[in-house]
Amino acid sequence: MSKSLEIGTVAGLVVGCLSIFGSFLLEGGTMDKLILIPAMMIVFGGTAATAMIGVSLKQFLAIPKFAMIAFFAPKEDVRKLIDEIGEIAKQVRRQSLLAMEKELPKIQNPFLKRLLGLAIDGMDPGSLRTVAESEMNYVAERHNANASVFAKMGGYAPTMGIIGTVMGLIATLSHAGGEPTELIKGIATAFIATLWGVFTANIIFLPLSDKLKNIHAEESMAMEVVLEGVLSIQAGEAPGITKAKLQSMLPAAQQEGR
Repeated sequence: MSKSLEIGTVAGLVVGCLSIFGSFLLEGGTMDKLILIPAMMIVFGGTAATAMIGVSLKQFLAIPKFAMIAFFAPKEDVRKLIDEIGEIAKQVRRQSLLAMEKELPKIQNPFLKRLLGLAIDGMDPGSLRTVAESEMNYVAERHNANASVFAKMGGYAPTMGIIGTVMGLIATLSHAGGEPTELIKGIATAFIATLWGVFTANIIFLPLSDKLKNIHAEESMAMEVVLEGVLSIQAGEAPGITKAKLQSMLPAAQQEGR
């Protein structure tokens, strides 16, 4: 399993920032008007605080690691994996399942290596499926928990923005009766907190949550392919049938290189 830069994640973030802030600049605004430290402290600090309260400290400290996964996602070439399982099926057909024991160190995919090892050790198909599905469920729970951290932050951030706006309006309106231009300026400044809250939620946190869920879906597909492939090999099915069965699990455009 290799890692590569997720161009879509980077491009989406860049396009989102250019679209939102670019339109603001085209309308005559300046970036210094948006960089309001108190408002940003409320949004970023408040969102971080709520996330810290809502999840375990271990999960909170791992947030940068989760974000890096979204930018450098582990990639599993499922078609290459199917070809590898097909070759294993051919070797088992020519020799035996036990003969594959010496080939295990050469297998790169850890899930395939583990399930094939269990099959070689004589575990029955029913137990093998139970063990594999149990591991897949644990992986799904862990990945969903990681993605939910960003989903929760995406829910908290707009609320923090509203809190910042309310606080700014209170401070501004407490000086009502003074210079009108200063009052208007203060009201405009108060809404900057809402801007940052909505921006971070919808351009950063919620999309990162969706990206992690998408990465999990791809990994889950690879694990399903491995499970069905090992069970097919264990059942003694012909290599061609094994490969055709696994290819049928792929989207139509990916089958047979289409």
